[in-house]
Amino acid sequence: MALRDLFEIAVNPKNYSAIRIRIATADEVTSWSHGEVRTSETINYRTFKPERDGLFCGKIFGPVHDYECICGKYKRMKHRGITCEKCGVEVIESKVRRDRMGNIKLACPVSHVWFLKGVPSRIATILDMMLRDLERVLYFDAYIVLEPGDSELEELELVEEDQYRELEENHPDLKLGMGAEAVQTLLRRIDLAELEKQLQIDMREVNSET
Repeated sequence: MALRDLFEIAVNPKNYSAIRIRIATADEVTSWSHGEVRTSETINYRTFKPERDGLFCGKIFGPVHDYECICGKYKRMKHRGITCEKCGVEVIESKVRRDRMGNIKLACPVSHVWFLKGVPSRIATILDMMLRDLERVLYFDAYIVLEPGDSELEELELVEEDQYRELEENHPDLKLGMGAEAVQTLLRRIDLAELEKQLQIDMREVNSET
């Protein structure tokens, strides 16, 4: 179901027995988007018009006024459907700004609060880590061992900032990481299908013993 289809539920609510909410894939987000937001700018303080490629961009979200592009070259309904070659804004009704979406490409990975803060924490559980340790890595408060190399450290062990330089010099094969990118690296190593099979075997053994 597309995002805008949810508004049809209010018309015939009895046609639906339940709604499932899940994380949208990157391809789904891109398909819903009308353009990429590239800057945090909002409104130009001189012209009071939306900044191009900003959070209120007319090219992405639609015109501010009905049937009028941002630069003012095309006005009124006779130009309906035309895309201005100067400002790139489509000459349509301004109400499209209520449901049009843009997308932002992140400079680096981030953790999703549903999977981090849920009870129990999905990410912490699958990595077999304490939530407070995982949060220290995600919030750039500690390093985590990705590959111990020839050191005495173990994978997933935390390393403090003051230890980092010394370990890096003495153990060139040691790989440490910090932030969501490091956690993503660890998650990608996990074979979920194999893990599921092993958990099912463990559950059967526990049930047979009881």
